[in-house]
Order: sequence, then C-alpha cells, then structure tokens
Amino acid sequence: MRSARRWLTAALGILAVTLTASFADGVISPKPAQALNNGVARTPPMGWNTWNTFGCNINETLIRQMADAIVNHGLRDLGYKYVVVDDCWFNPDRDAQGNLQAHPQRFPSGMKALGDYLHSRGLLFGIYQGPLDQTCAQYFDSFPGSTGSLGHEYQDARQFAAWGVDYLKYDWCSPTGTINDQVARFGIMRDALAATGRPIVYSINSNSIHEKTGPQRNWSDVANLWRTTEDITNTWDSGQTNGYPMGIQNIVNVNVPLAGYAAPGGFNDPDMLEVGNGGMNDTEMRSHFALWSMMAAPLMMGNDLRSASAATLDILRNQHLIAINQDTLGLQAVQVSHDGTRRVLAKRLANGDVAVALFNQGNSTTTISTTAAAIGKTGSSFTLLNAWTGGTSTTTGTISASVPAHGTVVYRVSGGGTTNPPVPSTFRLRSESAGRCLDLDNSNTANGTGTLIWDCHGNANQQITQDGQTLRILGKCLDVPTNATNGTRVQVWDCNGGTNQQWTFNANGTVSNGRFPSLCLDVNNAGTANGTAVILWSCHGNANQRWSRA
Repeated sequence: MRSARRWLTAALGILAVTLTASFADGVISPKPAQALNNGVARTPPMGWNTWNTFGCNINETLIRQMADAIVNHGLRDLGYKYVVVDDCWFNPDRDAQGNLQAHPQRFPSGMKALGDYLHSRGLLFGIYQGPLDQTCAQYFDSFPGSTGSLGHEYQDARQFAAWGVDYLKYDWCSPTGTINDQVARFGIMRDALAATGRPIVYSINSNSIHEKTGPQRNWSDVANLWRTTEDITNTWDSGQTNGYPMGIQNIVNVNVPLAGYAAPGGFNDPDMLEVGNGGMNDTEMRSHFALWSMMAAPLMMGNDLRSASAATLDILRNQHLIAINQDTLGLQAVQVSHDGTRRVLAKRLANGDVAVALFNQGNSTTTISTTAAAIGKTGSSFTLLNAWTGGTSTTTGTISASVPAHGTVVYRVSGGGTTNPPVPSTFRLRSESAGRCLDLDNSNTANGTGTLIWDCHGNANQQITQDGQTLRILGKCLDVPTNATNGTRVQVWDCNGGTNQQWTFNANGTVSNGRFPSLCLDVNNAGTANGTAVILWSCHGNANQRWSRA
C-alpha cells in the first residue's frame, strides 16, 4: 500500500490541477459538468477485456491471439468488437517529452501497431488509464511507476487518438478525493478526448479503493459508461452490499434501482462478464449473461476465448439476449416486482415488444409469475419467445415459469399493444406545506444520518430511487429505528429489507412506514425553513404530511 506521504502527494496534485491551468500541455481547469453527447455507445458496447483472466500478464501476442479467436468464433459478427487492453500495458516511464510509451518487452511493436492489427480484423481498440498519478496495479505495487494521467490529460488523449484508440477505460483507484473531485477530474479527460476529434467511448470507474460513488449520481454528463459497483468476482454471492469483491447477485441488487440513468450514449456498467471463468454453475452463468443483457450493461467478455468451451460460447453467442441488450431504445430493464426471492424485470424494446426476466434469487426451484399488463402490454393474445430455448408459446396475459435456483428465464413478449411499462422511479419528494424537498443532511451517507427539508435542487442527496417499497438515497435506504414513536427522526441506513425501511404512497399524498403504518413522513411542526427535520408522526393528512414526486 502507498505511504501516507504518497497519499498526500496525490491529494495535493488533485487540488493543484483543479485550481490551476497548465496551458503548455493543454491541461485546463475542469469545466462544469455538461451533457456528454459524443455520438458513440448508442447501445451498450460489446467486446473483450484482458483483466479478469490475465491481470498484468499481458503482451501483444496474447492480444492478437484473442482478437483472432473473437473473429474465428463468430463473436465479432455478433457485435463483440472492442478489445480493451487493461492495466500494465505501458512503460513505467514516460519519454523525455512526457508521452506515454508501450512496455518495450510486452508490446515491442508499439500500441499503434496493435491498434492497426485490431482494426484490420474489423475490431476496435480499447486501452486503460487512470486520472491520478498511478494506475491500480501501480497503486498496489504490483507494477512499477507512476504513469497515471494526472497533469497529462490532454497529452494522453492526443496520444490515444494518434494510436487509433476507440475506447478508454479510466479508473480512479485511490481513497483520495470527494465525489465532486471525481466529477472534475473525470471531466478533464472527457473534454480532452472531445478535443482530439476522434470518437472514443469513455468508460469510468469511480469506485476503486474509494467510497462507492458510482450509484450516487447519474454520470451521463461525464462519461458513456460508469461503473456502479466495486470489482466483480467469479462467484454468485460475495456477501457484499457494495464492497470488494462483488458477486453476481450482489451487483444486480445495486444496479437494478439505477435503471433511470440508462439511455443511448450513457449506461450503468455493472462490470465485465465472468462467463466461462468457472466458479459458478451453468445456471448461474446463464443468469449472469441474461441479467447483464436485460440491464443494458456493456457485454465485455473476460475469459480466455482461445480455450472457451461449447457451453460458454453458447451463452456468449445467444442472439436473442444480444438483441435485447443492443435494442436501439437503450433502456435498462425496470423492476416490476420483487419479494426478496422472486424478481421480475421488464425492458421495453424499439419494435413494441417487451423483454421480461423472471429471476430466482433463492436456493430452490420456484414458480415466478407476472402479467402482460404488469410489463406494459395491452390486449388479450401474446406470443412468448423463450430467449434460451428459442421456443414460442402463447398466452392471454399470464407470464410464468418454473425457475431453478439462481436461474433466470427471459421471454420476449410480442403482440397486443404497448403502454409504458413501469417507469424507473427516480424522483424528489417535495413537501406540500414547505415547498422544499426531502434532503439527506450534507450528503452524509453514514448510518443514522438524518433527513430534513431544503430548497429543491438536482443533486444526488435529494434523488430518491424506489425499489419495491424501499426508497434509496446515495446508496442507502430511508429508515426509521425499530423502536420509533411520534417525533422520531427519519434517517438513512444500510438497506436490509426490514419493514422499517418500507414505505407506502397513499392516495391522499401521505407516505406511511411499513413497520409503523399509522405513522407518516412529517415536516416537524409544519416548519418551512431550510433544515427543518423530517420525522414520523401519527398520520393526519395535513399539508406537512403530504408529499409529491418531483
């Protein structure tokens, strides 16, 4: 691990570059966040990345072999085009002019030559860097040097463009910096890439060795792809809420409530695929791929394609699921229902069909059911295409399947008309009496932080995402203590599924608690000033207990 001195150096470097401008290298003070519309990633990118299987053990021969395997297995023609060379590709030392260089032993032909080879095979070239002084491998002392882009953003962006780079993975990998620091630093590279004039997919990860800021905001003003969790690992359940490492269903729990952020040009990124890497059974591998397809996630393979089994290739080449993932509407599936075990997700498609996933998070086979109406279809006759078997069936409205433990059945539902399926429920809660919004005090995410009212704004500490009956802010759940009474302050806490974290929106505008149904969200003493506490109080329906979604 780094010494305290090196941590301080990095932190001061952030501050210096944020506050000053180095016009000699084109590094400028970061601009305010602005909508990213760079014309790329209109659907989630598909491809292959070196890290999950090979880590730092990479070289140009390996990359070329993997590119050939992508083509020979027919994966390129299905959309897997980005070949991303992750950490450890570079010479630990920049040249005399401060330019990045390829590692002389690992990539003796240079990075432009590698990019040219990939392009000659009909593929696209991705590369890795970090916004601070070190990359992840350097931070953990597994690769020498301090070769991050800090202070070299415009120079590095020009270098990437000259090499023919089509995709940049940009990894924070440090405990230093606030979320505002991250937005600013990631924004510098966003602008530097734009200045090159080359269309380059910009993929960021704010979470490495850091507070998990990925779920705290919609990053589509900064990047095309943004990681929502810590790093994936090759297991079904790691027991982590959002910490290193993350299992498949743990990632799903974090990523599903963020559906409202996804759109053409900007997608939640739940990390790379572990399909084909062992560690999970075939049912779990299929769920992994199906759920990533439904969530409009980038489909970045991470296995050794030279030795991929037939079963692995069958999953990766599933054209029904790829079509759902690559649908031009660019929507992420939204949650229709979830009882803690049985989860139903629905994704509206461009031709009027709706894809529905019946996901069993339990440990035994169960029947999961929904209806055509619940997923946004109208009418009385529908066709169900099973995305795994290719078989079709008809229904008058019931959509149901027996789903094995950790399994996911996906149907493409056609026929009838289409209304909007359940929309992603991201909103603010505005008090009718005060005209101000429920706010998480100072954006503090520590368990027990209280809520209050404040002038309504667009910052993440007022953005609420509904997941079933839970209301999430900054990755935590709106919560009251289990011994709450009249006057108890409403707070946030790690999401645990308890009834004290469940909320019901009532017809009269009040919001009552699941554990204490006679108690409602209340602005203390009908106050109207910024900072007035939000508490529980006996439901009476007066204006200080009425809330609107804004």
